[in-house]
Amino acid sequence: MRIFVVDAFTDRAFAGNPAGVVLLTDDDGPDDETWMQSVAAEMKHAETAFVRVGEEEGPLPLRWFTPVREVDLCGHATLATAHVLGGDRVFTTRSGELTCTTTPDGWVEMDFPADPATPIEITTPLKAGLPGITVKAVAQAVSDVLVEAATARQVRDLRPDFAALAEVPGRGVIVTAPGDRPGLDVVSRCFYPSYGVPEDPVTGSAHCTLASWWAPRLGRAELLAEQASPRGGQVRAILSGDRVRLAGRAVTVLAGELIV
Repeated sequence: MRIFVVDAFTDRAFAGNPAGVVLLTDDDGPDDETWMQSVAAEMKHAETAFVRVGEEEGPLPLRWFTPVREVDLCGHATLATAHVLGGDRVFTTRSGELTCTTTPDGWVEMDFPADPATPIEITTPLKAGLPGITVKAVAQAVSDVLVEAATARQVRDLRPDFAALAEVPGRGVIVTAPGDRPGLDVVSRCFYPSYGVPEDPVTGSAHCTLASWWAPRLGRAELLAEQASPRGGQVRAILSGDRVRLAGRAVTVLAGELIV
């Protein structure tokens, strides 16, 4: 079966967020979760996507695995999968149907459910895990805890305590602030140590929360966001009711054959 490595949310190789993409056909038999998890562990990317590409028309089944577990939603691996397959695509997933379309300027746009966050009190593990952050707000979404920092510089300079952040309930922690460059609306970094991903390079699904948080605060529905990890990447996010349209570019850096 065919396997790819795609750098997502970037227009150049070795930036953005790398994802594995495995194409399953009807000849490969029923889904084997243990095998998928083993492949994802071998790939060692934040997520590896498994998509079944049979002869029948209609939505394609899509699943995502980190090196240690399956996840409900992954933006960058969905973008990577749509990039590999080309054209407009609809996927069936644990988060419902996801639609991907290619925009005239070559970005892949994904229609995801919004994941708004509700304000909560800061916890001891969260405070210990984010040294140097002046916390303006803390909020809980379905997937992640969002922490609003005072400045983008604090987000960029943060050296988190991953052991402390691993004690925060949920998938992980988003740290964010308003953008600090012309045309840039939002800066963020995302940490998922309990899922085997200490810092994710660019997290598409986190922007379902970031768009829900920042759009009303900045007074506009369309945002350009930068995830300020060492690899870095950009996401266009448009909040529309209970949906978020996320767009990014992608580059295939490896194509091969999985023989086991």
